[in-house]
Amino acid sequence: MNRLIGGARKKEPPPNLTQVVAGVDSRSESVEKKIAKLDMELKKYKDQMKKMRDGPSKNMVKQRAMRVLKQKKMYENQLEGLRNQSFNMEQANFTTQMLKDTKSTVDAMKGGLKDMKKYYKQVDIGKIEDLQDEMEDMMETANEVQEVLGRQYGLPEDVDEDDLEAELDALGDDFLADGDTDFLDDTALPNPPTKDPVGSDTIKSKDGVLLDEFGLPQT
Repeated sequence: MNRLIGGARKKEPPPNLTQVVAGVDSRSESVEKKIAKLDMELKKYKDQMKKMRDGPSKNMVKQRAMRVLKQKKMYENQLEGLRNQSFNMEQANFTTQMLKDTKSTVDAMKGGLKDMKKYYKQVDIGKIEDLQDEMEDMMETANEVQEVLGRQYGLPEDVDEDDLEAELDALGDDFLADGDTDFLDDTALPNPPTKDPVGSDTIKSKDGVLLDEFGLPQT
């Protein structure tokens, strides 16, 4: 029966503003092309009238030009109306899209807030503080372990420090006595002066004491 009588037609969804704006812009382009074509025709008539003398022929061309000019004005009015219509729909479309974006933003914020509350319930501030305290105790214990491992043991505890200092000084003298002066032999030292820097007389010495020209110890 539906095939014979015909079933109910499905309603097509109404066009959205974007589609309507695209249709109006297409019409505007068509009108602009017509205006451009009329401009070319007007230019042709103007060029003809410049070359013609006054008379019936020139008046006939002038009438044609006036008719074309009226058509151009009509199309220009239509184009202005189409442009205004397109602009208004674009503004409405922009406002609609802005409201959609705002709604999406608000919905996303609501969802984020819901998740924040959900995860916040799973966070125990007291447990976090206990964890921090436990970590601090572990760090202190680790430092104590390092101090214990760094201790020196097996050393005599009844040794007097004064005795150690005296023994250290004696060890220094022993090192020099044993001829451990190789580090001095590697250094080239200047020869001691043999003349008095003031005069030209030879400097004499006795037991390491400098003597003057009279054989007396220098002061």
